[in-house]
Amino acid sequence: MFADFRSRRTLARLGRSVAERLDAHNLVQKVDAPANGDQVQLYVYQNFLSPETCRMLIDKIDQGAEPSILYKAENSKDFRTSYSCNLDRWDNEVLAIDERICGLMGLEARTGETLQGQRYAVGQYFKPHHDFFHTDAAYWKQERRYGGQRSWTAMIFLNEPEEGGETEFQHLGFQMLPRTGMLFIWNNMKRDGRPNHATLHSGNPVTKGTKYIVTKWFRQGNWLA
Repeated sequence: MFADFRSRRTLARLGRSVAERLDAHNLVQKVDAPANGDQVQLYVYQNFLSPETCRMLIDKIDQGAEPSILYKAENSKDFRTSYSCNLDRWDNEVLAIDERICGLMGLEARTGETLQGQRYAVGQYFKPHHDFFHTDAAYWKQERRYGGQRSWTAMIFLNEPEEGGETEFQHLGFQMLPRTGMLFIWNNMKRDGRPNHATLHSGNPVTKGTKYIVTKWFRQGNWLA
């Protein structure tokens, strides 16, 4: 019980510190979703990456992409149909982007998972899911050893598919349209450090073109030793 309380306190502190930093940044905008009512802390940073940097990341994703994997709690062949790859964390170009994200959010690099690239072709999608870990799931026993619960998500849209591919938050009545170079950030926890079920979201099917993104998840503790 004490460990759970300590975890919530840490996650609540991370929620406050990152939000304060983003609120004070003149290039970061808070997203007011229609049904949010301040349930979820959502932010965007337009043109966070240049088109040239986005193309570089797209090339790296194309070189390493394989069918996306799932945690056993989502173990269904039609739950996530995209392709993905973990980018080389120590590649100089990738490391520079990683450091920019961490610096913006004021989070230690060791708490961040490796940037994951994702590619969605026509008809591909990721059904509604949470980025936080469900602690009653079998995978939690392993994940808790690598920094524990996920706190914030940082996603960068690398291009704009011709149709579809929105990131939709079902409980908020809100869809984020892909915009090249835009960084989209949200807190997976409530302000008291408990998992926020209102963060349920999906990668909607691409209906024309191809969608590319990179995603970075942060933990409450050190993901890297």
